[in-house]
Amino acid sequence: MNLVRPLRTTAVPALLTVSALVALSACGTSEADSAAGGSKATVTVRIPDPGNSGVLALGKKDGSLDKALSKAGAKVRWTGSAGPFAPAAQAMNADQLDVATGSITSGITSLAQRPGFSFFTAVAPDAAGEGILVRNGSGIGSVGDLVGKKVAVNQGGTGEYLLLKALAKAGIPADEVTRVYLRPDQTAAVFNAGKVDAWAVWATYAVAEIGSGKAHFVADGAAIGSDNYSLNAVRTEFAEQHPKVVKALYQYLHEASAKEKQNPSAYLNVFTDVGPTAVTGRAEEVQNEFTAKGGTIDPIGPEDIERFKAVAAFYAEQKVTRTEVDVTPHLLDVRKLT
Repeated sequence: MNLVRPLRTTAVPALLTVSALVALSACGTSEADSAAGGSKATVTVRIPDPGNSGVLALGKKDGSLDKALSKAGAKVRWTGSAGPFAPAAQAMNADQLDVATGSITSGITSLAQRPGFSFFTAVAPDAAGEGILVRNGSGIGSVGDLVGKKVAVNQGGTGEYLLLKALAKAGIPADEVTRVYLRPDQTAAVFNAGKVDAWAVWATYAVAEIGSGKAHFVADGAAIGSDNYSLNAVRTEFAEQHPKVVKALYQYLHEASAKEKQNPSAYLNVFTDVGPTAVTGRAEEVQNEFTAKGGTIDPIGPEDIERFKAVAAFYAEQKVTRTEVDVTPHLLDVRKLT
């Protein structure tokens, strides 16, 4: 899990080819595909603003992302800001966004609606950076100690999955722990005020809490046995219209994620090292440790698909979704794009 996964070269018949994607509608609104006289216009890729850290942040600052995409006749338009996948999925469905990042867990609940997007990359589950967070001195020393307690989770996403998965592995019925549904960006204050006993969370929010020296994971992703992949999604019609752009974006993300894993600090505090978006002190050390142990952005392979299916089955079993969501029709083989 901690090693860089090699770029896969075997074919994946279960994934969509470009010709198998949803047919284009006449009202697609991506920036013009052709200009006067039949010449190609620059394609605009709408991506949420990446903030102050990560491969997209550095790609925005140094212009390397636009340079890479220009070879496929494209450029980025940064729109809004990165956040939970559910609203991003809605924005893609409404043709307001072309690319977004999320987890397979939040992806499955979004696919249970009327999806207009496909997943085209996968990052292996974060064994170190996600888990069940508890305050130091809370008296909670194991997952079993959560019985009768309140745990903050984001509904239908990573948090709810991590908690349910941890309880199932420990043989604890889900109804013996109270799930408190909160938005991740609103949970830290509630957690630190002691209004919940634990927080099922991932690195984006866990780093600050662990870095403060006041909290720790009672069970991390490895202990839980998490299958919670991080994925990149693309608006289906955009992928049909601009397969070369999607492939160029994937290649950039893959190469940059390998560099980030080798040198995490170069991808932190990209625009500023002060203020609320900066990661400093012990939190910076924690983030660098998590990144170094994490995976790279790779194509979706057959072994990944089986684990996606396991999450979908688990969500149906736990009644997070009404039925088992079929993920495979919404997976794109990025290596076949031409």
